[in-house]
Amino acid sequence: MLPTEGARRRGFRHPRTGWALVALLFIGAMGPAAPAHAAPETPLQHIVPAPVTATPRPGVTFTLSADTTIHTQPGSAAAKQVGEYLAGVLRPSTGYRLPVVPGASGRHISLLLVGADARVGEEGYQLDVTRRGVLIRARTAAGLFAGVQTFRQLLPAKVEARTKQPGPWTAPGGHVLDYPRYAHRGAMLDVARHFFSVDEVKRYIDQIALYKVNRLHLHLTDDQGWRLEIKSWPNLTAHGGSTEVGGGTGGHYTQEQYKDLVAYAAARHITVIPEIDMPGHTNAALSSYPELNCDGVAPPLYTGIEVGFSSLCIDKDITYKFVDDVLREVAALTPGEYLHIGGDEAHATTDPDFDLFMDKVLPLVAKHGKTATGWHEFVKSGPPASAVPQFWGTKTVAPDMVEAAARGSEIVLSPASKAYLDMKYDADTKLGLSWAGYTDVQDAYDWNPGAYIEGLPADAVRGVEAPLWSETITNSADLEFMAFPRLPAIAELGWSPWSTHDWDRFKVRLAAQAERWRAMDVNYYPSPQVPWK
Repeated sequence: MLPTEGARRRGFRHPRTGWALVALLFIGAMGPAAPAHAAPETPLQHIVPAPVTATPRPGVTFTLSADTTIHTQPGSAAAKQVGEYLAGVLRPSTGYRLPVVPGASGRHISLLLVGADARVGEEGYQLDVTRRGVLIRARTAAGLFAGVQTFRQLLPAKVEARTKQPGPWTAPGGHVLDYPRYAHRGAMLDVARHFFSVDEVKRYIDQIALYKVNRLHLHLTDDQGWRLEIKSWPNLTAHGGSTEVGGGTGGHYTQEQYKDLVAYAAARHITVIPEIDMPGHTNAALSSYPELNCDGVAPPLYTGIEVGFSSLCIDKDITYKFVDDVLREVAALTPGEYLHIGGDEAHATTDPDFDLFMDKVLPLVAKHGKTATGWHEFVKSGPPASAVPQFWGTKTVAPDMVEAAARGSEIVLSPASKAYLDMKYDADTKLGLSWAGYTDVQDAYDWNPGAYIEGLPADAVRGVEAPLWSETITNSADLEFMAFPRLPAIAELGWSPWSTHDWDRFKVRLAAQAERWRAMDVNYYPSPQVPWK
């Protein structure tokens, strides 16, 4: 089995001691430049992702107290749910009751769905902090939720602790107007190579929610394991889910567990996109059902990390009965718009067979009321304009993506040398792979999705996604070590306007997140590129 870091990486954390950031010039992306005699920066200047505008109110602070109440839009169950979420974050560390009640208030904390600036759109918000209270306005509950994530970052980092901490709980006065650059701001988690429990996935959902990620792409099937119960084909999990890379016991989600994960993500305004990879990356399925093989012989289960050797049998009718059944059950469990059908590294499938397969499978996705998305190789089959290719290449020249965009497709960008969170930081990183090169934090941050692929129009980019493949990742500590601090960098590329992009400023804002991660017990890599304090 490949080595993991697990508990050893726990020792990489910095001590949980308080620290103060040095005074810096006010971040230009956050509002007007501060005068030379400005006071040290406040959390308003350390928000990640960077907001569109953030204007401080000097000398003004709001203090959360034992009698603070959270007020939500009257008659809105969705706004109340956001209020309860905020209370759930704040209660353990403060020890305050923080009741959630309907109605507006000039004092305390108010979450309202009226009066927001039209520019906030469907996911943006405006946030005002005064001495009297905190007011978050948005047009949707998703916008309120995004505003809550910003407000969390204005409070002391220890507010994230799960045990009671000493106050005071102050937030700096200011005004924030904010909305996302892209509709798709994703994180992908590979639960097929190594299985992650429901609780481990929920932990990651909570972590990515803080940085306004709104898509969780779950890679549910691969050569090494099938992780979602399919009732019409029960051996997929009984046999195909029984192992993982290195020969561990694997595991799978029952349909009830999967629905619970989907609901948990939805409560954090994150849409789950399930991936059933095909026609390659299918050894777990082929091993579970001999009839899916052209020769009718099931191969043994696979626990290595090679790719490209497996394929469903393209010529058999049973293959499409299998695919139809799987897509039907997954679609019924998934309220989101998209089903990811993989399509990558199908080296054991000829191009004519690949085209034939996609010609039959893409209509099945539509039949079950979903829109197809897949890794960028599937565009060679000429999918409909509604299909969303996910680019994972390492080059900036990709004529197939330009052609797909010309046909009307929007592209999600996950360039492996920039966005793959499983790439090693450097040659000494014990976890991860390096086939796409080493990717430290600046590499993950310093690229422009709107101008990355040559000839691809900026308006053809649907968004960005940070995949985390799990060949070497076995638990939450490993996952977090590879995701942090790079996940927030990709999240900022998805949310923040390009005008705010500045590595020298970002690395200071990123450094300020470390105290919050320590309070959340998040294992992170202390990159030497970041001025940690």
